[in-house]
Amino acid sequence: MRKLDLLDFQILQILREDARKSYTEIGHLLGVSEGTVRSRINRMIEDKIFHFIVHTDPIKVGLNVQAIIGMSTRLGYQEKVAEELGKLRAVRFIGAFSGRNDLIIQAYFRSNEDLVTFVNKDLANVEGIVSAEVSIELKQYKDSFSYVTLDGLEDNAG
Repeated sequence: MRKLDLLDFQILQILREDARKSYTEIGHLLGVSEGTVRSRINRMIEDKIFHFIVHTDPIKVGLNVQAIIGMSTRLGYQEKVAEELGKLRAVRFIGAFSGRNDLIIQAYFRSNEDLVTFVNKDLANVEGIVSAEVSIELKQYKDSFSYVTLDGLEDNAG
């Protein structure tokens, strides 16, 4: 993977603000050709620097309950549990953490009843989960998938 430079970060910043901008528009804004923008974006996609996604508002598509669930796993089962959790449709995020929880997931549900069913049936059937602590989101203040800034470019370009 090639090191990102200022132009790469500028392209990412523009895409973060509006991923629908054309390569021609981005090139015009940055004073480079459409071909340069296209090749830079294609390279960053190939290098898995980013990918284009559709980010829906869960509530507007009927997913009214968001839960963060922290789990403790039996020793030696963390990877297997994470793999099984990844197969569950409601699960959006899975991460291994230090501290009280071995794994933390984020999941979306249509209702509290669906969440209860998920915990009592889906999670209960995953071998290796010792305990689960469910927290329901009451209010969301920020939801972002992009972490690109031009601040500290020298630190982030490595």
